[in-house]
Formats: sequence, C-alpha cells, structure tokens
Amino acid sequence: MRVVLAEDLFLLRDGLVRLLEAHDFEIAAAVESGPELSRALAELDPDVAVVDVRLPPTHTDEGLQCALEARRRRPGLPVLVLSQHVEQLYARELLADGSGAVGYLLKDRVFDAGQFVDAVRRVAAGGTAMDPQVIQQLLARKSGDDRPLARLTPREREVLEEMAQGRSNAAIAGKLVVTERAIAKHTANIFAKLGLEVSDDDNRRVLAVLAYLDHGR
Repeated sequence: MRVVLAEDLFLLRDGLVRLLEAHDFEIAAAVESGPELSRALAELDPDVAVVDVRLPPTHTDEGLQCALEARRRRPGLPVLVLSQHVEQLYARELLADGSGAVGYLLKDRVFDAGQFVDAVRRVAAGGTAMDPQVIQQLLARKSGDDRPLARLTPREREVLEEMAQGRSNAAIAGKLVVTERAIAKHTANIFAKLGLEVSDDDNRRVLAVLAYLDHGR
C-alpha cells in the first residue's frame, strides 16, 4: 500500500515513516510543505495520503486544502488528516462530498501505533476513521438543541460514538462486551430516533450519522 505523507516536523515525519514501513506500507513520498504535497498527490497516485492540517508556507490549513483539491481531481482519494486540536470545520470539509475514505485524528493518536495503523488501513479501504474527541464534541454541540439526539439513551449514545468512528456492529459488540444482536437493536433504535435510513454499508451509515450530527452550525 503506497502512502504519501505530509508533516513539517522532521522528527514526527521520520517517526511516521518508520512506523508505517514497519507495518508493510510503502512510503511513496514524505514531504514537509503544501506545494510538495500537491505535486506528490498529483504525480504519484498513492493509495492513501496521511496529511498534517497545518503545513508551510501558510501554516494554516494548507495540508487540508491540498488534500481536498486532490480529492476533487480524484474523487474518493483516501485521506487521513492529522491535527493538533479538534477543529470541527476541518471535519465538515472532509465529510462534505459524502464519498467516504476519510479520517480525522488528533496527533496524540499517533503514539498508539495499533490505533493509528488501523485508521490508515480503514481509510485506505474506503472507510471512515474519526477521532473520538471530534465525535464527542459534535454530540455535545448537538445535544443541547436537537430533540432526536437528546432522546438517545446513554448506551445508544455510546454505540453512536463507536459507530461514528467507523466500527462495525461486531467490533462495537466486542469493545462494549455485549452481543452483536444487542448492538443491532441499539443501532436500529438510533437510526429510528435520528430519522435515518438503516443501511448495512458501514461507511454509508457512518457518513449518514456524521452528516446528521454536523447539520447546521
């Protein structure tokens, strides 16, 4: 699996290269600026891009904008964005086209090698990997002014958070130590309360839930 990596901090970039290579990824390019990232994405056609939001020369959202432009040229290009802080606007921009194959992780997650590598693979496969803190902030923001979300039970909210991170019913059941049948029941209740169509496609249902949670500002 070929990866284009963009990170301006040398030590972190070098560490990510070593980590990914140790898990059988091929690093097609490891760059440190927006212009380099744009060229790499256009010329190398990677399987997945792992991109820091803030890159030179602007140090604002250069990395994110380069990735979004590359997705406009190649719809569905898998992109995993790394950020120092939760920025809901960035999550909205990533999810806007509804095509999946996106992820948003805080850089703290990089230090959990298993979780990070799993997120890269999930995004590369067309799935969604959203940081739990992003989901929690979206839930907190919506819960005060949205009655359907407020009707969810504590367990349903817990299942919703796991679902929005891209986990299947089986994976959620394993993490919460309950049966898959119980999770299926919770999932059906969540979709009913949120007014969403039930879907067996994990990526589609994640995007549907996130789109609902992030509807309106």
